[in-house]
Amino acid sequence: MADSRKYITSEELKNHNKPGDLWISIQGKVYDVSNWVKEHPGGDFPLLNLAGQDVTDAFVAFHPATAWQYLDKFFKGFYLNNYSASEVSKDYRRLVSEFTKMGLFEKKGHVCLFTMCLMAMLFSLSVYGILCCQSVLAHLISGGLMGCLWIQSGWIGHDSGHYQVMSTRGFNRFAQVLTGNCLAGISIAWWKWNHNAHHIACNSLEYDPDLQHMPFFAVSSKFFDSLTSYFYDRKMNFDSFTRFLVSHQHWTFYPVMCFARINLFAQSFILLLSNKNVPHRVQELFGVVSFWIWYPLLLSCLPNWGERIMFVLASFTVTGIQHVQFCLNHFSSEIYVAPPKGNDWFEKQTNGSLDISCPSWMDWFHGGLQFQIEHHLFPRLPRCQLRKVSPFVKDLCKKHGLPYSCVSFWKSNVLTISTLRAAALQARDLIWEAVNTHG
Repeated sequence: MADSRKYITSEELKNHNKPGDLWISIQGKVYDVSNWVKEHPGGDFPLLNLAGQDVTDAFVAFHPATAWQYLDKFFKGFYLNNYSASEVSKDYRRLVSEFTKMGLFEKKGHVCLFTMCLMAMLFSLSVYGILCCQSVLAHLISGGLMGCLWIQSGWIGHDSGHYQVMSTRGFNRFAQVLTGNCLAGISIAWWKWNHNAHHIACNSLEYDPDLQHMPFFAVSSKFFDSLTSYFYDRKMNFDSFTRFLVSHQHWTFYPVMCFARINLFAQSFILLLSNKNVPHRVQELFGVVSFWIWYPLLLSCLPNWGERIMFVLASFTVTGIQHVQFCLNHFSSEIYVAPPKGNDWFEKQTNGSLDISCPSWMDWFHGGLQFQIEHHLFPRLPRCQLRKVSPFVKDLCKKHGLPYSCVSFWKSNVLTISTLRAAALQARDLIWEAVNTHG
């Protein structure tokens, strides 16, 4: 019987990759998501930057099985001619299917409950230390406890942005706004917008916002060409000021990380006050503003400005540990200059990520980031399941000759500083070239 299906080629599909004309392919079926882009829960970045190609692996990674039933309303009636999947992709999809059958995506344990209880305890102790203790040491410790609270908030925000950590969507949203916006001053909307882009374009210098830290850091000399950030929609100029900062970045990395939270505060307001489509904008703003009411009020309860500054420095320095952790998993891994693709998902995630080896009793410290490769391959997988699936990922990497990089926490710091130092020395060479050229 003759095939009555209508087919288009990959080249024809590529033509539909512009705003207002966004087509994607999932398992060879072509879908028009032009109008869905504004409603997409994962934001517009994934659709805008993966349009015009097959995105099956990315779709499988980010969507539960229940999402498949909604695809038909976007079906264009076309199929992708000569559609095929690589052996790596086939094995990857098979793993996702097996984990789904095992119920691993639904078995979330009690991590969220324990974390919320810990946050309540840390907040109470920090407030108690300020209001009921007179010693400077107690106030210093209170600042450190506030930093620990923000770290735990970061883990909850990260997890809840990927999967439902509470029993219902409503409670999940409540947990996000309470722990992120209200208690930490970081917009969960900004976090999801930024973090989804990072996952889609893992370690692309032009598309991954988690590598775009100019003028302070450049993980590669490729940044010296003043690349364009397609996430922030601006040119990342490598001027003389940036060159100076980058040339010392291996020395300034840890001090800057102590104040990296300031950037998160700023980015939250920039997004919420922008003309971008931000879901629950008023709710997000209310949460962030509430932080900037209670936090200064708490600081005002300290006896003098010296102790207030000490408290802020202590809280920022402690939470700086988490900002360092965010960098360790990717700064020293393989990078590329190109838009993300849909047909090399497994390869890009494994090449661009680094695991950190640690005993199970230290999992609380890393918040799941120690299994970064597993997390990037299965972002919906609860962190309590990452250790369990690690052997499967190792075997698959070995089967296809792909790297599975795993080092100690110390070694990951060494690799990160080495990467920054290498780029810094190259920046210094440019400075000397400029000095010699101009006499």
